[in-house]
Amino acid sequence: MEGMGMKREFWQGKRVFLTGHTGFKGSWLSLWLQQLGAELTGYALAPATTPNLFETAGVAAGMTSIIGDIRDPAKLMQAMQAAQPDIVIHMAAQPLVRYSYANPVETYSTNVMGVVYLLEAIRQTPSVRAVVNVTSDKCYENREWLWGYRENEAMGGYDPYSNSKGCAELVTSAYRNSYFNPADYQRHGVALASARAGNVIGGGDWAEDRLIPDIMRSIEQAKPVQIRSPHAIRPWQHVLEPLSGYLLLAEQLFSSGSEFAEGWNFGPRPQDAQPVAWIVDTLTRIWGQGASYQIDPAGADLHEAHYLRLDCSKAQTRLDWQPRWTLHTALEHICSWHQAHLTGADMQDITIQQIKAFEAQPAKGQH
Repeated sequence: MEGMGMKREFWQGKRVFLTGHTGFKGSWLSLWLQQLGAELTGYALAPATTPNLFETAGVAAGMTSIIGDIRDPAKLMQAMQAAQPDIVIHMAAQPLVRYSYANPVETYSTNVMGVVYLLEAIRQTPSVRAVVNVTSDKCYENREWLWGYRENEAMGGYDPYSNSKGCAELVTSAYRNSYFNPADYQRHGVALASARAGNVIGGGDWAEDRLIPDIMRSIEQAKPVQIRSPHAIRPWQHVLEPLSGYLLLAEQLFSSGSEFAEGWNFGPRPQDAQPVAWIVDTLTRIWGQGASYQIDPAGADLHEAHYLRLDCSKAQTRLDWQPRWTLHTALEHICSWHQAHLTGADMQDITIQQIKAFEAQPAKGQH
């Protein structure tokens, strides 16, 4: 992956502490870090669904996997101090908007206090040099405008999930100012950044109430897909796109210190923001057998933002980060992943093959 600055020799033997490693994004990143030669410790709750990518792809085999709650500060501190990491990537979260309406206290305690406990553990672990806190594109105050949000826009969030991610950003900013100030980097030696990404998709996502898993389940069971908002446009991107951004960012934080200790957007090209109905049509066409969708009236009573786009010029200019796969290519990889799973293939092997295909793709974002 040399063109993008991500160096295998950089990650070889680096001690990495990853929270949320049992989740969908966490499982993909865990396998990638293992491939890059990192010494990986994960800290997360047990996988939330059955089946799940973590078990299906045998993620635990190449790492130290600790099952624990981000809301348990003593256990988290103990795990981090045992791991003595060089780099911390924080992805443990309550990630669902609809769930957050039903469970606001759990959402805030996980997504806000979880960040506080993590940063407190980092303060007590002198080995740590680089920290990437992964939040969400929904951390921005959504003004429903057409252009992309830049990293210096106001934080906000209408629903408990989105708002908790805005809060997580404010916590990160306060800790950076108070304890990990870039101006004082020579003394504390910690570079802390946050990363904001949009709607990630990819093989092995079985979450409830998410579009691609819902479509995959329906296609596999030959049932119509239930859709809340067929015309809703989302900035879809394959899970490997933002993960490549987090890895690049972590590398720069470690190597260049506080120069990169700020917020970063990782989103798709504007032409890959497509309505839900387009996604359903395209996926069913690629899969090669008929499927249909129905409008779900139950979704109409919840507020959901219509469109939110990230301006990623900063990451493109300063990190040399570019999207690699078009949305169509991403959907092809999702179909081939799930078709392989249905035939009983070795899913760790299939997942690693897709990571290697992504690495081999020139970062011009044209394919």
